[in-house]
Amino acid sequence: MQIISETELLSIEGGTSITGTLVNAVSTLIDTIASLGRSFGSSIRRIFSNKMCSL
Repeated sequence: MQIISETELLSIEGGTSITGTLVNAVSTLIDTIASLGRSFGSSIRRIFSNKMCSL
């Protein structure tokens, strides 16, 4: 193992990349938010139109 000097440590740059996992996570998040919006929208519409199912 080689010891790196402080100037070499300061010159190290990390990279960011868009991976498949990140794209999949964002896609799942958007899908979940859209599904929640549909559910809440349907509930609000049914409440205001008085078409609720009896329990």
